[in-house]
Amino acid sequence: MIKIISAKACADYKIWIQYSDGVEGEVDLSHLVGKGIFSAWKDASVFRNFQVKNGRFIIWTDEIDLCADSLYLEITGETPEDIFPRLRMENVNA
Repeated sequence: MIKIISAKACADYKIWIQYSDGVEGEVDLSHLVGKGIFSAWKDASVFRNFQVKNGRFIIWTDEIDLCADSLYLEITGETPEDIFPRLRMENVNA
């Protein structure tokens, strides 16, 4: 399981993230600003004030969090099936 080992806020609502497998890159979240629960990010200081929780989430408040996997997909351009090969199986029982 990949984990976030480092993250920092950058300009223009971007976050630079480094993962446990060596992948690193910047995610642009500016398209979310002002929408729904992300309205809180209109105050840029709120956006810059996040924490990494258990290497699996970036959290801002009790209401705003993003999972490590979705951000990883954004950075790498991979699909969920690329990082979770069992999703390719025809008969996966959940």
